[in-house]
Amino acid sequence: METKKTKKTKKKASFHAEMKLFHTKNNNSRYKCFKHAIILSISLYFLSSFIITRHKPSTISTTTISRSKPSLALMAENRLDSSALDFKFNGMRIYVYDLPAKFNRDWLRRSGGERCSSHLFAAEVAIHRALMSCEARTLEPRQADFFFVPVYVSCNFSEVNGFPAIGHARSLIAAAIEHVSSQFPFWNRSRGSDHVFIASHDFGSCFHTMEDRAKSEGVPEILRNSIILQTFGVKGEHPCQEVEHVVVPPYISAESVDATLKSSPVNGRRDIFAFFRGKMEVHPKNVSGRFYSKRVRTAILRRYGNDGRFYLRRHRFAGYQSEIARAKFCLCPLGWAPWSPRLVESVALGCVPVIIADGIRLPFPDAVRWADISLTVAEADVDKLGGMLEHVAATNLTAIQRNLWDPRVRKALLFGDTVEEGDATWQVLVALSRKLDRSHKWSRQELLRWKKT
Repeated sequence: METKKTKKTKKKASFHAEMKLFHTKNNNSRYKCFKHAIILSISLYFLSSFIITRHKPSTISTTTISRSKPSLALMAENRLDSSALDFKFNGMRIYVYDLPAKFNRDWLRRSGGERCSSHLFAAEVAIHRALMSCEARTLEPRQADFFFVPVYVSCNFSEVNGFPAIGHARSLIAAAIEHVSSQFPFWNRSRGSDHVFIASHDFGSCFHTMEDRAKSEGVPEILRNSIILQTFGVKGEHPCQEVEHVVVPPYISAESVDATLKSSPVNGRRDIFAFFRGKMEVHPKNVSGRFYSKRVRTAILRRYGNDGRFYLRRHRFAGYQSEIARAKFCLCPLGWAPWSPRLVESVALGCVPVIIADGIRLPFPDAVRWADISLTVAEADVDKLGGMLEHVAATNLTAIQRNLWDPRVRKALLFGDTVEEGDATWQVLVALSRKLDRSHKWSRQELLRWKKT
């Protein structure tokens, strides 16, 4: 039999065992709660960080780096938040050179600013402005895939005829390349293959307004490795596109388009069947063996000048966009070069563009389904133009107009002061992001070696 002392000892031992078990369970429970609390806190932290990063507005500084040799420390840093950009443009980054004013801002001031930034060649100004605040822009050149060289060559207006004169273009671009290659290491390492320029005039990267001279001179040797954004583009071989390039639309002011649309009749009545206003020579002049528009515009005037269906005007009219907004078909014949600003104006104002320029290559074909919104007529078939338009008007004009009024189509051809999803500069960035095999990002060690040299 157990004594009272033995029973008391057992009870005491049992009590201590229960208390030990209780504390063990309690400690385990507290540990689990603490662990879950830590996990929950970390999860909430990362979730809130993701939401804030994803939804906060872009605050990329438009400050540019000094024109002197860039700081190695600045180039070596990597402070960019890539979470948003990884889903856009394949994570591509662009560095915009801060060139001396003589390459861009001075030319803009000489032209009065407004004229150079609003005429048909002004894509060189518009793209530069938009890239300055673009989220794809980086202030750290080590992180850049591409380097944008902002040289304005179309702000030099001739005192004789008032049109842009680009005779200085080659020397101006050569001077800009000399500057960036002496101040930065990035041109020399790739021989300019990751550098981007704009040639928004007649024959693009050949930098001449006359095709025979443009062909004979070709693309400047110093640019042959680079990427050119140019309005000129044709199917097949041509000396002025023997360089990596992207075809871009001519510049048309989005503000002017909006103003015209707002002042147009609410019912959208289109009382003009076929419209054209522009240079049409009654007797085409042979200028050193060259006929303007290859005589196509003269043929249109001769054939349809007295045709009541055609609204043809030879003289300038400041409000001619209001006429486009009234027209069903807008003729877009070639000038000196195949492309025309009327292509963009017609699309933006809902008039079916009638493209008369053999072999033309049109901008952003992935974003703009040109076959669904336009008509193409061979230069040799101008005499048949009236019958062709009548046939379309009687069959599928409504379907073409419906495609034409898709707001995404209009947006893809218009440049803005900032980059907006789907606009013309956005399309440029998409095109560049497909050329990332030309990227030559440098490591810190490579930059250190460059600094020592």
